[in-house]
Amino acid sequence: MSETTKRATIYFDPALHQALRIRAAHAQRSMSDLVNDAIRELLREDADDLAAFETRAAEPTMTYEALLKNLRKHGKI
Repeated sequence: MSETTKRATIYFDPALHQALRIRAAHAQRSMSDLVNDAIRELLREDADDLAAFETRAAEPTMTYEALLKNLRKHGKI
């Protein structure tokens, strides 16, 4: 571990912990590496979602009824 890593106590469901141990052994990686990668991916998805919200913030809004009417007009439903 590097000097920049931080230690945390995490409580896993026993079945999840066992699955993580097996996955780590199979991948020849540490459980910490797998958890860090999973959290990075989760946070990346959140960042992508937030960026999409910012990009679409200026789009006009429409009511649910107007949306349905538009979908019907274009043969989507």
